[in-house]
Amino acid sequence: MMADVAEQSGSLARPEAGGTDGSPGDTRTGTTEPMAAARIAEIRKRIDEIDGALIDLWQERARLSQEVGATRMASGGTRLVLSREQEILERFRSALGADGTQVALLLLRAGRGPL
Repeated sequence: MMADVAEQSGSLARPEAGGTDGSPGDTRTGTTEPMAAARIAEIRKRIDEIDGALIDLWQERARLSQEVGATRMASGGTRLVLSREQEILERFRSALGADGTQVALLLLRAGRGPL
């Protein structure tokens, strides 16, 4: 699936003449129009910043979730609280649709491990 995305974005294309800085012929932007290439590079810079924040938040969330689980189990509680997981699944589904459910499932797994 990731290969499909990479192929669609052109990242698997052979390098063409031109620079890698958004200049004409740059295969990373998919355009030879300088203004469009510059705008794409600008947008992608912000996307990369967002990706970094998402990764940091993902890792923090996983650590916190693991701490909740360890604290609960150390006090004699259960490994999982299914009502809490359902609440999280519903929150993501409501906000993001079917893809939100998949994101929530991945987040839950990152915090508690596979079932």
